[in-house]
Amino acid sequence: MDDRNLLVEREEGVCTITLNRPNRLNALNYQLAVELDKSLDQIGEDPTIRSVIITGSGRGFCAGADIKDRFDPEAKKLPIYKRYSFFNKLEDLEKPVVAAINGVCNGGGLELALCCDFRVAAEEASLGFGEVKLGVIPAGGGAVKLPRLIGPGRAKVLLYFGNQIDAREAERLGLVNKTVPANELMGEARKWATELAERPLLSIKMLKSCINQGLEMDLAGALDYEKRCAEFLLKTDDAKEGIQAFVEKRKPVFKGR
Repeated sequence: MDDRNLLVEREEGVCTITLNRPNRLNALNYQLAVELDKSLDQIGEDPTIRSVIITGSGRGFCAGADIKDRFDPEAKKLPIYKRYSFFNKLEDLEKPVVAAINGVCNGGGLELALCCDFRVAAEEASLGFGEVKLGVIPAGGGAVKLPRLIGPGRAKVLLYFGNQIDAREAERLGLVNKTVPANELMGEARKWATELAERPLLSIKMLKSCINQGLEMDLAGALDYEKRCAEFLLKTDDAKEGIQAFVEKRKPVFKGR
């Protein structure tokens, strides 16, 4: 058995990150957080990586924060918001990210999935925030991001009761983009990531920024920001190539500039 906390594979522009603590349902401990944080830096700086898949090994995607981590002297040196700074790093990654949810996705694991652009789940997967049952609340953005994704009424049901839901219900609520049989999960996630890798990175970067930043602005400010992003893109080589390829009825070759 591979004893690495994190497995990273690169193939044809797609980088697959696998959380690899199957005996703990890939629960997030300090060491895994450090490795994931470092990997995201490397992925962000690697121009050959154009899209990302995040999944888990074994029966779980990620069961949340590892309770045993509270006894790790290294982990105790950092406050929670610094310990899990990779959440923001993942959400701001200027490349599309697909979460392939293969099993248990609870607490911090669901917060990790919420930081991804898309979520594809196996039918056997279960999702939820159980923090309220421990007398605490999500500490990685779950209570803030979930209502923005599925609406406050639906989010309160998941957050206040703390119960798990299955993948089909998660898809119905809009928490998951697509549900597939377990044996089709990675193939489906790979299909999404491969197609996304063909899209111009500059456009993806601007779209992600318009969506993420726009949610923090009033409508007028968001529309102005979108206009400025669009004007910037029109001046890029990728835009010229995309338009020229359309006229010539050929597949465009985007170079990220």
